[in-house]
Amino acid sequence: MLFMMIVKASKNSEAGNLPSPVLMEAMTKYNEELVKAGVRVMAKGLHPSSNGIRLSYPEPEGKPVVTEGPFTDSNDLVAGFFLLDVKSREEAIEWAMRMPDPQGHGEGQVELRQVFETPEQE
Repeated sequence: MLFMMIVKASKNSEAGNLPSPVLMEAMTKYNEELVKAGVRVMAKGLHPSSNGIRLSYPEPEGKPVVTEGPFTDSNDLVAGFFLLDVKSREEAIEWAMRMPDPQGHGEGQVELRQVFETPEQE
């Protein structure tokens, strides 16, 4: 089963502030554990929304509207993600619970979402 662990953005990540060396070390160790267990498919951090582009579709079958960042509500933004290949929902939750606070300022928030898979992938 594939799960995306979505790391939500915060004011600090949107400001482009890098994590402390202590948090970087903890995240490196966490990533190494994911790799060693064979569950990490991919993990990436994202640039702040100030470098982002958003397309919205206000009319059915109409042309998309392009808006350049930054985007205002950091609670709705993504700072990074992990793609995990696990045996169960419970295992995905267990791995998410082991992650250090991804923002390091008590602002961290992680969302787990199962990825749709085609029958031949299951």
